[in-house]
Amino acid sequence: MHLLRGFPFLFFFLSLLALSQQMGAAEIHLSSSSFSAALETLQEQIGYDFQRVYLLRRAMTHPSYSLENCRALSILGLSAVEASAALRLLLNDTDASAETVSRRIAEVSGVNACAASGARLGLEKIVRVSPGTNSSSPAVLCAAIRAIFGAVAVDAGNIDSAGNVFWNVHGGSAATAM
Repeated sequence: MHLLRGFPFLFFFLSLLALSQQMGAAEIHLSSSSFSAALETLQEQIGYDFQRVYLLRRAMTHPSYSLENCRALSILGLSAVEASAALRLLLNDTDASAETVSRRIAEVSGVNACAASGARLGLEKIVRVSPGTNSSSPAVLCAAIRAIFGAVAVDAGNIDSAGNVFWNVHGGSAATAM
């Protein structure tokens, strides 16, 4: 009989706990839903529809936020941008010097240039970072935009698609890129 007196309190406590978990799940669902909507808009902005959207999710996840993050995709994206910039320059001028090629690569792929491109796309509002990380910092924006190009390369299975998206985002001109 003594056990039954505590039952209403236990029932109330468990009901309250279940309700708070449901509310938390609803908040997570809302933020997940807005993140998904932002990824859809981003795909429209860059002119590429991902077959495997999880790659774009990973590209928009900073290392401060999760162990499953943009780091590897960012490295691939940087390589894709550099190769595409060098190829485009050399297709237009086969006599370009190594210095000219290096300078052009630095112009289109440097941290400040790619951070500016990331800001134009509004990536600071999309990229997931930990609470103590500034999503508007050049390093975060640069890693995110490079990771987008890396994600495109993996999704498409080739570097050319990443280069095409890069030039699409930047108007096609090496001089105006990133």
